[in-house]
Amino acid sequence: MSGENQGGAIVPYSEEAKKPVVYPLRHGLKPPISRLGISWSRGNSLRVTVFRQPSEDSENEVGGKAVEVRLDGRDGEISDAQWRRIAYGSVSPFALLQSRKNSFASLSKISSTTSPFDAEWWEYVLEYSKDISSLLGNQTSTTQSLIEDPKEVLKKDPEPTSLKAAWELMESFYADKLSQAWLPERLVDWLADYDSLFSSTQETVHSKLVGFQKDLVSLQVIEDEPKYWEVMSSALAVGWLDIVVKLLRLHGSYQLDQLGNRETENGLVEAVAVLISKMPRMRPELEAGKLGECFKAKPDFMKAWEKWRAQIAKLECSTFWIQCAHRQTQEGLRNMLQIMLGNTNNLCTLMCHWMELYIAHFLYIRPFTVGLESMYGLAQKCIQLKPMAASHRLMGLLIGILGENIEVVLAECSKGFGPWMVTHAIEVLTAGSHQADTLLHEERDNLGGISMEELHRLVYAQVLSSHPLTWQIAPIYLTSCIKQGMGLLEILLYKQPVDHNQLLLKNLEICRLYELDSVSSNIMKIAGMYNWKHGKKGSGVYWLQQAQDEARLNRIAQQMFDSVGRSISDESFRQWEGLIQLLGSEPKTAGGLEFLHKYRDFKKSLLQIRDGKTTDAARQAVESLISLMKNPSTPQRFWLPLLHDSLKLLNWEERPLLNVLRTNLLLNKLQELSIARLRPDFIEADLPPHALSSVRLALATNLGRATLEEQ
Repeated sequence: MSGENQGGAIVPYSEEAKKPVVYPLRHGLKPPISRLGISWSRGNSLRVTVFRQPSEDSENEVGGKAVEVRLDGRDGEISDAQWRRIAYGSVSPFALLQSRKNSFASLSKISSTTSPFDAEWWEYVLEYSKDISSLLGNQTSTTQSLIEDPKEVLKKDPEPTSLKAAWELMESFYADKLSQAWLPERLVDWLADYDSLFSSTQETVHSKLVGFQKDLVSLQVIEDEPKYWEVMSSALAVGWLDIVVKLLRLHGSYQLDQLGNRETENGLVEAVAVLISKMPRMRPELEAGKLGECFKAKPDFMKAWEKWRAQIAKLECSTFWIQCAHRQTQEGLRNMLQIMLGNTNNLCTLMCHWMELYIAHFLYIRPFTVGLESMYGLAQKCIQLKPMAASHRLMGLLIGILGENIEVVLAECSKGFGPWMVTHAIEVLTAGSHQADTLLHEERDNLGGISMEELHRLVYAQVLSSHPLTWQIAPIYLTSCIKQGMGLLEILLYKQPVDHNQLLLKNLEICRLYELDSVSSNIMKIAGMYNWKHGKKGSGVYWLQQAQDEARLNRIAQQMFDSVGRSISDESFRQWEGLIQLLGSEPKTAGGLEFLHKYRDFKKSLLQIRDGKTTDAARQAVESLISLMKNPSTPQRFWLPLLHDSLKLLNWEERPLLNVLRTNLLLNKLQELSIARLRPDFIEADLPPHALSSVRLALATNLGRATLEEQ
């Protein structure tokens, strides 16, 4: 796409996209490098394998190394572990806001007066934004020294991140409606917190202060140092009043041995310090330790501003400057007064980039600026006067916000901060803005009938799904996608491995939460077959039972029939006994395994006889035998093995255990078996060759004994 035919583009195409992107490859191997291997890794990353050229001198050297190269725009400010903490922590605020949104949608159907853009809704969005912001880090240091160092200019706060800075920008302009009246002051605070982020590519007021902090310890006469006045003037221009006053109080005229000789000079320094500390601020309140006088109403602020400027002008024209003997002090203080009077040349000279100049204009030249249109115009003017040495993702985002261009804001969030930022920032963007709400929720044919909001959620869910430590939270975002979310959720659940029990239980719990009963049943079937095929037969049967998969359970039962039927020895039966017990005896569940359960009881009775138990155990074994032979579920091929196992019962010495009727029953069964053996499909049991004749002889003997006993 060229820059000339972008009329139909949702997001304006940037010519910078044609420029090749260079990613650093820090492998730490010594040259020469012989070859590279490149493959996709987890998420939006490449795995690059670097191989060294083998040589005789490199026996102790590493032959190669595999490194990951991120393609998602992360710059290393936030570690992988921290990203995962943010991902998990943002689930709860996101889910809570979706629940409240659904409640509002239900109310809007009932009452036409209820709107998702009323006062109560943006309060929910602000609460959501605050919760997300707290996950991204705290700019205020939690550890403070009990003894304050008088020469410590900058506090040792945690390193800020661009992600936190971007989120605070979004919150200030979209979520916090109470701050709309004092947006310039919010930007003053924002720059004070995040000016250090721009120090990596160019000089900033923050980097000037950091450099001067290092030199401050070795300075004997601080007011003789030109850098002292330059740093103070720069800090004053961007509104860091507490730092400026603290530096002014380091002036040599405050020393006890100097007060008598430098009384006028000290008076001028103190007068400037008082004026700075009394600077009017159009804001409701200031943080502890910050200087200035706050005014909530614009008329009161205008009166105080005019009065303050008059005091500065009066001091600037004072005759005391003639009596000030120290030239550097005189020039430095008068330069600071010019800054407070809004001297454009001084401000342009001191500021390092357009954002600092932008803040200086708000503070000293255009303090009554309101409205995004005028703020955007001023930003364009400052960019022309003081462009940045290198483009920064935060500046692109800020320009999009000031220009009220939702498409650009989304594009900058996606390009600079990735899918997480876009997915969660959309909720802030749409708070109170009908334009953004329409743009993001409109179903688009070129996106497959889904909205931009759903598209970005699906992209983020895909990123979560690609990592084994974050896939569990992807369903939260997929279920919020009306069109394609549930279908992709089913695919995600099916793709999870079933070889790990804890992971399988987690998968099934997700199915339960979202009432995906059919998916849960299929996953249990997959788990059952996987465990069965890999030798974990007990686990396989358990999961198939949970899935109520009667067809596969019947096949397993038939497999047991076949196995036990081929070899019904004690060892063979012991191998299957646990599964038989696990399957149960109900035909619907176990495929008619009632026979095997009764056979188990029969074998236990025979075992008791072998252990020396008396006739009672033998009678119990006979009852089990008759029950088995009468039961239609007993396959015909088991008849002869059962009778062969019962030879001891048929030849019981004390008295015959079977009466004539039962003996005739067994003889009839034996006759049926003899006829069945003539069929070609009959399966012979693994028994000795003389088994049949032994059984016939035993039955005939028992019949004779039983007949004599009954007479």
